[in-house]
Amino acid sequence: MTTDIDIARAANKRPIQEIGCRLGIPAESLIPFGHDKAKISAGFIRSLSERTDGKLILVTAINPTPAGEGKTTTTVGLGDGLNRIGKRAVICIREPSLGPCFGVKGGAAGGGHAQVVPMEEINLHFTGDFHAITSAHNLLSALIDNHVYWGNELNLDTRRITWRRVMDMNDRALRQVVTALGGASNGFPREAGFDITVASEIMAILCLATDLEDLERRLGAIIIGYRRDKSPVFARDLKADGAMAVLLKEALQPNLVQTLENNPALVHGGPFANIAHGCNSVIATKTALKLGDYVVTEAGFGADLGAEKFFDIKCRKAGLTPAAVVLVATVRALKMNGGIAKEDLALENVEAVKRGAVNLARHLENLGKFGVPAVVAINHFTGDTDAEIDAVKAVAAGLGAEAHVCRHWAKGSAGITDLAEAVVRLADGKADFRPLYPDAMPLFSKIERIATEIYRAGEVTAEKAVRDQLLDWEHQGYGDLPVCMAKTQYSFSTDPSLRGAPEGHSVHVREVRLSAGAGFVVAITGEIMTMPGLPRVPSSEKIRLNADGAIEGLF
Repeated sequence: MTTDIDIARAANKRPIQEIGCRLGIPAESLIPFGHDKAKISAGFIRSLSERTDGKLILVTAINPTPAGEGKTTTTVGLGDGLNRIGKRAVICIREPSLGPCFGVKGGAAGGGHAQVVPMEEINLHFTGDFHAITSAHNLLSALIDNHVYWGNELNLDTRRITWRRVMDMNDRALRQVVTALGGASNGFPREAGFDITVASEIMAILCLATDLEDLERRLGAIIIGYRRDKSPVFARDLKADGAMAVLLKEALQPNLVQTLENNPALVHGGPFANIAHGCNSVIATKTALKLGDYVVTEAGFGADLGAEKFFDIKCRKAGLTPAAVVLVATVRALKMNGGIAKEDLALENVEAVKRGAVNLARHLENLGKFGVPAVVAINHFTGDTDAEIDAVKAVAAGLGAEAHVCRHWAKGSAGITDLAEAVVRLADGKADFRPLYPDAMPLFSKIERIATEIYRAGEVTAEKAVRDQLLDWEHQGYGDLPVCMAKTQYSFSTDPSLRGAPEGHSVHVREVRLSAGAGFVVAITGEIMTMPGLPRVPSSEKIRLNADGAIEGLF
């Protein structure tokens, strides 16, 4: 059986300067990393400011299941499809985290004949962006403890230091730790912990910053902890913002790669979608909009998380106006939402598709609340039957949306031209984009609006301490920030086992965190962890080098 990595390895890649030339990027404005990837220089990006923007297309999906949906694959395939029908299209996606690559989810470079390459390097160390973010984050951690050691002039309450450490790997043992053990020369012991790098506020900052000046300003606005009187202490108070910006200078520049069909793709940034805002960087998206007539981007997980945050956080903060949305679904996933076990998905079951399609319908209804027209992409599997596909099309049509069967995994761009034509029709029409809530709405009311309008919850609960914390932040001037919901990706509810389209459930907000530098408030619900653990059988067990020194087992 031919694997994704086999297909990627057989790709006929073109020199990255040639890919840049197609977008009008001169060779001297590319900072090459080998022959097949490069960063786009900040100077060239500044020179694009007067150009007209292209049309922005979001690819999102139904709630993920073990059956697979293929959102990134569809994003890459659609970009190839748009280029195939003669449009100047650019793809914008996130960089994968090492944690999922060696854990359970795998990489994020697409699949089959709809991939970005070099697949192995994109899924591993790539151009070092995540390492730079990890280093900048942990520099701040070290400066905090060093400041306390040398007298604590800022009067930080060591019980209220909120800045943790990060690493780009799943490791549950590091969620809660005690640091500075071993005597007085090692500092003052305190309880601390680790998050995964993609959950770092610095990752969110890098993905929302517009330039180096904005980056440094946001880094300085990070709240690292509080004094005994509960007044905040900022990273700029430690004079940490300049050194952190130095570590991130190169990482802020977007990465240019190519698809298997040699079309341009920007791969940059990678905040998780269930514990962060789940979109590639603003600077990459805005650069692509200046270089292409159509830009295809994605937001992580299902539309209840990814699309909502894309609209309410990224588009709001960056001033972006999306022109169309593609909602990805598979017959297999809809059957799982309809109650069918994974081992029975190969059998035709039209009734299960109809039952499970309530998940698709709910997402379509929700997308309509943002005023952006949507089309459904049915990511085709070989076992799908005509009757099952017709059932999906009927559900979409009942909500006024087209649904197109897409065979890009097997056929590349030739298998997705119908969707590409439909997307052009939508994107060239008139969208009426609007966020779900206004800036001026109180923070807890924003949480309630998302939970009731998007998740269809019957109630939203929170302890008094959580509500009081939100009120305090409003009094401190943070009330106009958007809310970033941390919730399971597997369900509209906070219970990952509730598939389909549950409603009337309760959403309990157990913790809130202020990301003052990134510019949003995180509301944590359910059992969401900011440091994932590894599964019983991690993917790392299958990843190795073969006799020729080539990587095997990476997907």
